Amino acid sequence: MALLDWIVIGLFFLALIGIIWWVMRQKQGNAEDYFLGGKDATWIAIGASIFASNIGSEHLIGLAGSGASSGMAMAHWEIQGWMILILGWVFVPFYTRSMVITMPEFLERRYNGASRTILSLISLISYVLTKVAVTVYAGGLVFQQVFGIDSLWGIDFFWIAAIGLVVLTALYTIFGGMKSVLYTSVLQTPILLLGSLIILVLGLKELGGWDEMIKICSSVEVNEYGDTMTNLIRSNDDPQYPWLGALIGSAIIGFWYWCTDQFIVQRVLSGKNEKEARRGTIFGAYLKLLPVFLFLIPGMIALALHWKTGNFLPLMESGVANSDAAFPTLVAKLLPAGVKGLIVCGILAALMSSLASLFNSSSALFTIDFYQRFNPKADPKKVVRIGQIATIVVVVLGILWIPVMRSMGDVLYKYLQEVQSVLAPGIAAAFLMGVLWKRASALGGMWGLIAGLVIGLTRLGAKIYYDNAAIMPGSEGNPFKWMFYDTNWLFFCGWMLVFCLIVVWVVSLVTPAPSKEKIQGLVFGTSTPEQRAATRASWNAWDVIHTCIILGITAAFYWYFW
Repeated sequence: MALLDWIVIGLFFLALIGIIWWVMRQKQGNAEDYFLGGKDATWIAIGASIFASNIGSEHLIGLAGSGASSGMAMAHWEIQGWMILILGWVFVPFYTRSMVITMPEFLERRYNGASRTILSLISLISYVLTKVAVTVYAGGLVFQQVFGIDSLWGIDFFWIAAIGLVVLTALYTIFGGMKSVLYTSVLQTPILLLGSLIILVLGLKELGGWDEMIKICSSVEVNEYGDTMTNLIRSNDDPQYPWLGALIGSAIIGFWYWCTDQFIVQRVLSGKNEKEARRGTIFGAYLKLLPVFLFLIPGMIALALHWKTGNFLPLMESGVANSDAAFPTLVAKLLPAGVKGLIVCGILAALMSSLASLFNSSSALFTIDFYQRFNPKADPKKVVRIGQIATIVVVVLGILWIPVMRSMGDVLYKYLQEVQSVLAPGIAAAFLMGVLWKRASALGGMWGLIAGLVIGLTRLGAKIYYDNAAIMPGSEGNPFKWMFYDTNWLFFCGWMLVFCLIVVWVVSLVTPAPSKEKIQGLVFGTSTPEQRAATRASWNAWDVIHTCIILGITAAFYWYFW
């Protein structure tokens, strides 16, 4: 790191501090101000926040590492702009009419209080054990690579970088609330995009161009069925990414994440009206088309450079190239002074924006769905303070989980998707049936969530057990092991969704139907003429045109990398 790099980083922090100081001077006296930024966000802030919140260190390390290790396989999860469109076109009207702050609160309106509690609990657990821990863990790794420091003051530099990052992000999230997340995203997103674009261009220049990357990567086979690293659609017998399982599994995880997860939907709920919220999702969908090219393709470039030179990527103890070091290695080896500082700012932007969104969403879930629910007359300022304390608790729990994460072999992008693949189906089933089917009852939705939670925890427990225990002779015929461990994780996700949908359907048919008043405006076919008119007035032909453009780009991507 040259002096010019440190000057660039210093200017970035000055701009960040200025935004946070301005936000702290704004009035945030109640929960809506703190958690939703006063519900006055424009489509630009919403879309930028959606993108910046989604992009974290699991992309900078994990997605680039996935590109270097398995090629286009993980692109299914990243070319998901059309899923954000479902949020804007289908779910925004229902969320807006319900006037909720959290997704569990919406389930309480649609089903019952137990459903709200179950979803809040699942969400909080998943945030601490996956998103917070993975993001912080990967952040520590990326800064070790970029700065090239193993230890400082006798302390592992990983911990200095990881904890310093968490503390810095937590401070501006605690004191600034949702507005700090939204408006710092407007600063961070352009920096992240520009920095990653520079990496892509310089990487292709170093390699010899796009055609050279395709030539080298298409010669690397990834399975015994002839598929290469450039194939997005692979044999259905592929042990990791069968094409049918990848399409189904990525769609289920994508629907849960983009349409029902507090982490993302909270950005949309902060919109000043339905029009701004929808256009924010369209803008976010455009931005979501970029990560494949900004993070996954650079990983493939790093692999191609390694194959071409023989020594580009660092080697692990086993002698195999460390694919997770792809992005930071490109930063360290290809960038000149000043530009490297800009890239570090982009990395900082991704880390802090993602963590800030996690902290704010976690504190909102705890405060609104637990504290305020049981203390409805609590002073608004005290509710905000409880949210700040909840953020601190989430930070501490996330840090405490990092040693466990470091002891596990596969902890980044694929690990994250595997965990989400067993959390998503039950939640997706409850929301889908709740919005699409008037007959879905309170007990039906609740038991669908419970079924998903039980099956998901069983699958995770089986994976941890069989991954670490010696396989006993004769265990190959064990039906439990076959179902909860041997079954491909993507197909398991699909069958799990089917099972949870059946649970909601069956239980709903044998329990009392919800009253018309209960589901008014929350289910298709129940909105009033005034509500339908308001929704229709919130979009025009340009919204439809941009939606079609995004769908067309997605289809073209699948065609090119088929």
